[in-house]
Order: sequence, then structure tokens, then C-alpha cells
Amino acid sequence: MFVGRSRNSAAGSKMDSTTVGGLLFGVGCLIAALWLEGGHLQQLVNLPAALIVLGGTFGATLIGLSVQQLRDLPHIVRQALVRPSIDIPQTIRWLVTLSEKARRDGLLALDADANAASDEFLQRALQLAIDGTDPELLRDILQLEITFLEERHRQGEQVFTSMGGYAPTMGVLGTVMGLIHMMSRIENPSQMGPAIATAFVATLYGVGSANLLFLPIANKLRTRHAEEVLLREVIVEGVLAIQSGENPRIVEQRLRAFLSQRQKRALPTLRWHTHDDQSTQERKAA
Repeated sequence: MFVGRSRNSAAGSKMDSTTVGGLLFGVGCLIAALWLEGGHLQQLVNLPAALIVLGGTFGATLIGLSVQQLRDLPHIVRQALVRPSIDIPQTIRWLVTLSEKARRDGLLALDADANAASDEFLQRALQLAIDGTDPELLRDILQLEITFLEERHRQGEQVFTSMGGYAPTMGVLGTVMGLIHMMSRIENPSQMGPAIATAFVATLYGVGSANLLFLPIANKLRTRHAEEVLLREVIVEGVLAIQSGENPRIVEQRLRAFLSQRQKRALPTLRWHTHDDQSTQERKAA
């Protein structure tokens, strides 16, 4: 059975080790560098600076969000932390198998397979084909859905891109506030050094959170988006080829064009014994 990504189910999804591992590795390197220079972790802990940077960043981002986007924010974060079970080579194998079945038994024979598919987009695509939808109309309907999917993903990505832009500015703002506080105690020069160091912690929080958290998450969401769009493009081409009754070998070669060279090497050319091949062999034997 085809196992695709579904928003209604977390089946087949796992925690993305690269997202969590990359964040821990980056923070760990910063802490290690501080330790090698003789510093202490306590020097980087500053609650007011964290409140200014994180609170200010979220507040500035919140101004540009709609209520619906705010509600979708936990789902957007989950997309970055959870690796979806997208397997394009497996999808191609399954579509080619369906093309052989449809060529042998007709499109109506795929009704049970359409209902069994876990990906809602694939279900709709197959059902439209089975219902005899005109191929051009079928492509338009599916491409329209992909277009709006891209827009939704772009909005989710933009949230973290905006946070990555606001955070360094909030860090500078926190530093300026710290320096103002320091200047108010200029009569005691012995306290100026520690006060300056504390003030610049806000800049560290702003630049660090932008480049280790917000912008990388935006890039991760962009990668997720490209994977899902590619999967849906494969489904569109595969279902249209099935509807047109193309030979399974042609369907396979058409869909292999979506794969990278490494994926093509990992997906050997399948052997299909279609009804046409059997008829040809029978004529040759006669």
C-alpha cells in the first residue's frame, strides 16, 4: 500500500534528527568555545535579555499574523521537527503497478486501491481519473491544489523568516537598553565592565536565535515544501499516464525523470509482463 504524507495522520512520521541534532551541535559549539576561552556558562544567562529578544521577536511577528496563522503555528513547528514519510521511489513503484493493473483490468479496477491510499491527494487524483474526468481538467484541478499548497507553505516559512529578521534587531535594542542602564551608573567605573558584558548578551541572543533557530527552521520548511510538491507532481504525472492507458514501461521511465541520479541507481528498472507482451509472444509462437 502507498504510504504518503497526510495531515490527518502522524503515521510513518519520525522526529527529524537533523533539526534537533543541528541545533544542539550549534549551541554546543558556542558553549565549548566559551569554555576554551576561559569563560563560564553563567556569563551567557541573562533573563532580561532573553525576555527582550524572544518576547520582542514574537510580539513583532504576531503583529503581522492573522488569527488563523497563529492557530496554525504549532503545526508549522511540527513540520520542521517531524520527518514525514515521503518516499518518492516507492510512490513510483506503486503508480507503475497501478498502471499495469489499469491496463489489464481497466480504470474501474483501481477503485479499491484509491480508497486504500493513505495520501488524500492521491486518493482524489485516482478518483477523478476513475470517474472519467477530462485529462486537461484533471491536471488543472490537481495543479490548482498544488498552487494553494505552495501558498500555505510560503506563509508558514515566512513566519520564521520574519522572526529571523526581527531577532537581531531586538538583540541590538536590548544592548542599547543595557548600555543606557550602564550609563546611569557611570559614577562607579568598577561596575561598567560587567554591565557592558551583560548588555551585549542581548545581541548574542538575537543573532544566535536568528541564525541557529529561526532561519534554519525557515530553510527546513522550504525543504519540506519542495519534497511534498515533488511528490505531488509525481502523482499528477503518474495518474495522468494511468488514465491515458500508457504502457507501464513508459510510465516508469516518465516518472524516473523526477528522481536524482542516486535515487535512479537505487531504483532498478522493473520488469513488467503486460498483456501486450504476452500477445506479442503468442503471435511469435504461432
